[in-house]
Amino acid sequence: MTGEGVLSSGLSMAELGQRVRAERRARGLSIERLADLAGVSRSMVSDVERGAKTPTVLVLDRLATALGTSISRLLDEPAQGAMRVLRHAEQRVLRDPSGWERRVLSPVLGDVEFEFMRTTIGPGVDAGEFAPHAPGSREYLAVERGSLRLTIDGRAHTLEAGDSAYYPGDRRHAFANDGAADCVYYLAMELGTPATANHHQNHHHEAPRKEQLDD
Repeated sequence: MTGEGVLSSGLSMAELGQRVRAERRARGLSIERLADLAGVSRSMVSDVERGAKTPTVLVLDRLATALGTSISRLLDEPAQGAMRVLRHAEQRVLRDPSGWERRVLSPVLGDVEFEFMRTTIGPGVDAGEFAPHAPGSREYLAVERGSLRLTIDGRAHTLEAGDSAYYPGDRRHAFANDGAADCVYYLAMELGTPATANHHQNHHHEAPRKEQLDD
């Protein structure tokens, strides 16, 4: 994937880089180790941590997965109190240069690793393949409009407006829109127990080459 992603709602690249660095250090990982687990280059991790480069959504997701967390936790601070309203203007939005957008609808909740998002994929756009999350992860998807090609471990499924699906989040999963209009779908992701280094190493072999994610 080429180009750079775009973050909105006020989060700077420097702030994102600081959060990635803090999560990495909290887990006792070197830059080299995080790069290896995420399947991206060392220079990519270094550039992101320094705020020198805006990662694509796919790269950011791979970094979050390698850290055993979600994109939401890298983008926002945990919510305070028992109730939180996220106004439309306050929601974190990631826009990928290939033509798709992810809007995070759920707040970050303490130690709960859960993410609820609304994704819009333009016609003819392939959002790419996402790496397996921690063992026991679950994802629930519902298509609001348009057509979605959902691929799980290499097997494609076509979902139309009104269709829904469940799949284990600890498998390779990819999203694409083969139609002539925007596809909008909602996705709820519940992350399982953070994987061990061995689990990450096993799934690293399934990830795309570093060059594919760092071009």
